[in-house]
Amino acid sequence: MNAVPESGRLDRGDGHQLAWVRTPGTTPGVMFLGGFQSDMTGTKALALEAHCRAAGRAFLRFDYYGHGASSGRFEDGTIGRWRADALAAFDALTAGPQLLVGSSMGGWLATLLALDRAQRVAGLLTIAAAADFVIDLLPARLSPDQQQQLARDGRIELPSMYSDTPYPICARLIEEGRDHRLLHAPVPYHGPVRLLHGSADADVPWQTSLRLLERLESHDARLVLVRGADHRFSDAAGIALMLATLEELIGAAAAGPG
Repeated sequence: MNAVPESGRLDRGDGHQLAWVRTPGTTPGVMFLGGFQSDMTGTKALALEAHCRAAGRAFLRFDYYGHGASSGRFEDGTIGRWRADALAAFDALTAGPQLLVGSSMGGWLATLLALDRAQRVAGLLTIAAAADFVIDLLPARLSPDQQQQLARDGRIELPSMYSDTPYPICARLIEEGRDHRLLHAPVPYHGPVRLLHGSADADVPWQTSLRLLERLESHDARLVLVRGADHRFSDAAGIALMLATLEELIGAAAAGPG
């Protein structure tokens, strides 16, 4: 019988809580890290949960500060805060070896988490990884007027392709993000890594995943470029590839180095 997921809220000790849903099962478990302004109820998260539940494998999904059902204001969040949230959820809500699956910004955070907890992270799967996006991508896409407004007010609102509501961007998000850069130096994670990216991704160019691949020190790291796939990677073909790649990663993690 499939295990029944349990849910709760993780106290962060500063008056805020992270919402989470966890399915017990065997290890290595799977932990999903969502994207910028996404939440744990998205297509990829639920597909992974169903897949792991059917296999009897432990699974965790959660919402960062200011996202989904967690407390806090989105615009007050930073890469460092969300990195700390992921680390807190990993430490408090998982046990034993884990496979990290990160989508978009979650790919950046999952890679950082793999560095923070290398001894327990058995493998890493990223989907349209948005490593360093607040440094390399976001500022370059602002118009001169938007750049002036951000410098003057410390905040702007940008239209979203995925919502009718614009999302706020604060200068602090960009400034603080520099403390968590990945693509400027070697990334000393040595477990198996699989990176998926679509050639038609209009939000994060596939070259970002290629740069991450080139920085990783793992000897078992592969990039799969999917012709015509967009950033969301949530259609039937994208989900099927994600799940198949997860199973392949599980096999690689079990085989060990070499």
